[in-house]
Amino acid sequence: MANSAVPRPRRIGEQIRRDLAELIRAELRDPRLTLVSTTSVEVSRDLAYARIYVTAVCEPNERAELVAELNRAAPLLRRGLGQRLRTRTVPKLEFRYDETVERGARLSALIDAAVAADAERHRDEVPPSAETGSEDAA
Repeated sequence: MANSAVPRPRRIGEQIRRDLAELIRAELRDPRLTLVSTTSVEVSRDLAYARIYVTAVCEPNERAELVAELNRAAPLLRRGLGQRLRTRTVPKLEFRYDETVERGARLSALIDAAVAADAERHRDEVPPSAETGSEDAA
């Protein structure tokens, strides 16, 4: 079996992620939810629970409301998953906002600012390789 190297909960999680992306767009009428992206799904070993991490293009104060709306729609989405998945049971869905993308962007901006500050601080210094090269020429 080719899929035996990948644990079953991970395979089911990836299928849930793909199917939920379609279901959220097709089944939910809330226009705010059209901008939701499912970043990852963690499925319990017994396939009873699935934690779905989502991101969206929205204001920080709207995130909690967005996740609450998805959690209210979870039974409808779970029913839709039941029609698509070929499993005996369909996991109970719990949505959470995924802050890793924004955290990564903040860290990247901090690193860029530190590099720029370091370059500005050492702008007037001569690099060590340039000093040794001038001594060899003399």
